Amino acid sequence: MIIRIVKMGFLPEQIDAFLEIFEKNKSKIKNFDGCSHLKLIRDTSQINQFFTYSHWETEQHLNNYRNSSLFKEVWANTKSKFNQKPEAWSTKEICN
Repeated sequence: MIIRIVKMGFLPEQIDAFLEIFEKNKSKIKNFDGCSHLKLIRDTSQINQFFTYSHWETEQHLNNYRNSSLFKEVWANTKSKFNQKPEAWSTKEICN
């Protein structure tokens, strides 16, 4: 399993628009082949900082999503709202 964490910082006036995009698309992402978990997390000390936290069966499933029209549409609508460069990590759980 791949755990994907993406850190995003938004222009304060664009936060509501981003939240609408996420709400509109979260079920499509959750139901994408290979995705078993998706959460949106907000930093409590910096209200414009968000993280997506998702689980993918394999790296190929994640790559299939990243190459999909769904991702391209969501990302195109989201990236214009950033106030900083996003950061992303693909990780694996080693102990639970």
